[in-house]
Amino acid sequence: MSDETKVTTELEQGVSEDEGFEAVADGSAAELEQVKGERDQLLDRLARLQAEFDNARKREAKERADAREYAIGSTVEPFLGVMDNFQLALKAQGSADQLRTGVELILKQMEEALRGMQVVAVETVGTQFDPRIHEALGSIETAEFPDHQVIEEIRRGYKIREKLLRPAMVKIAVNSAQVSD
Repeated sequence: MSDETKVTTELEQGVSEDEGFEAVADGSAAELEQVKGERDQLLDRLARLQAEFDNARKREAKERADAREYAIGSTVEPFLGVMDNFQLALKAQGSADQLRTGVELILKQMEEALRGMQVVAVETVGTQFDPRIHEALGSIETAEFPDHQVIEEIRRGYKIREKLLRPAMVKIAVNSAQVSD
């Protein structure tokens, strides 16, 4: 077979194959339109879901910010009265004893505000040293108190319910008569 005959035969076969493709394409045109329609519906649904997700994310972020603002406001509000009283004490003309009495009243007001938020002081003086709630800054040798008993509070510790906010800084007794060798 010559090259010309070969090319002609291939072209004729190609034409008959193209005609077959057209027949299949005519039958598939309806299917293609159906698939395109389904694709368009899915793309539309995807766009709606993405928009819905974005809106939910924005709504959640706003709710979180509002909750944070509310928490800060409800935490600060009890201390506004304390601040007012400090300002009044600074403006007042009086003796050192009167100032001390005023500061003691303000301290009680502040402690009450903290108790309202369930913040309480860690027990210290007279209790046994507990490294979970106390931080020992020093020790004092004494036969007067049991070994490792807290005998002085340097800085008050606080906890909210059972969670420690900060440990109490304390000095503890070292009773050499009770120290075992």
